[in-house]
Amino acid sequence: MPNANKNEIKRVEITIGNILRWGVLISAAIMIAGLLLFILKGGLGYPKGYYAKSFRQIWEGLIQLKPYSVMMLGIFALILTTVLRVVVSIYSFYKEKDFTYVYITTFVLLILIFSFLLGIIFHL
Repeated sequence: MPNANKNEIKRVEITIGNILRWGVLISAAIMIAGLLLFILKGGLGYPKGYYAKSFRQIWEGLIQLKPYSVMMLGIFALILTTVLRVVVSIYSFYKEKDFTYVYITTFVLLILIFSFLLGIIFHL
């Protein structure tokens, strides 16, 4: 059984590495697409001094291919990558029966969720 557990832990570590690798690559590709749109359109797609702040505004900007909204999607994908990494880490620590780190990482996830909700509430 210990060998099966080591294989599971190794598989989770590989999954975490893949999440980080693909998350960064996808985020970078989205940001590059936004940069190319910025160069082609000659601006962010919004009037000077205005920036989309809510998910609805960003989604509407994505539909219209506004460079700022595309770049915001890239940033959101990068943030989501780290959140997903925290979730998989909780699972990994649980499989290792390292409950101290399960609690700590769960606390980190709760802080991330709380700050995300505060951002939505206050449109930061």
